[in-house]
Amino acid sequence: MRFTTPLFALVAVAATGAALAQSRHDSSAPIDFAADHIELQDKANRAILSGNVRITQAEMVLTATRVTVAYTGKVTGGSPQASRIDASGGVTVTRPDQRASGSYGVYDVSRRTVIMLGGVKLTQGANTVNGSRLTINLDTGKAVIDGGGSVSSTGSGPTTTSGGRVTGRFSVPKRNQ
Repeated sequence: MRFTTPLFALVAVAATGAALAQSRHDSSAPIDFAADHIELQDKANRAILSGNVRITQAEMVLTATRVTVAYTGKVTGGSPQASRIDASGGVTVTRPDQRASGSYGVYDVSRRTVIMLGGVKLTQGANTVNGSRLTINLDTGKAVIDGGGSVSSTGSGPTTTSGGRVTGRFSVPKRNQ
């Protein structure tokens, strides 16, 4: 089963019948990071961040236990240009008033998409949707959640098994009596 909604903007259909609008993400903003440890692998064009990792770009924040940042050979303003961010271990992505969490996350900077896998939960206020895979298009604000099944790691990355459903709960406005 598949559930589609504007980025993190869960719809209380009974309340409004329309989706809440979400501003477009500024994917050209610099990407700042903080972590307990960093390992630079210049020949491989990547940096491995571990321990309390926090990645910030504009109003979007990604936190995880471990993050690998792949970057191009191009340098802008003294910094390499990030092309992809792979995160694992309690991954959360937040924007104002919204939160997505899962076991794994990939931010493809050039495609401007975020994909989260494994026990995905998407929350806005009292509204929640759960599934196994979440794909967010940062340009359009569209988010797609698939039931898919469970995710496990095989050493070469996460794999998803079939089965499962998308579940959730929408809040309903209180009526004046």
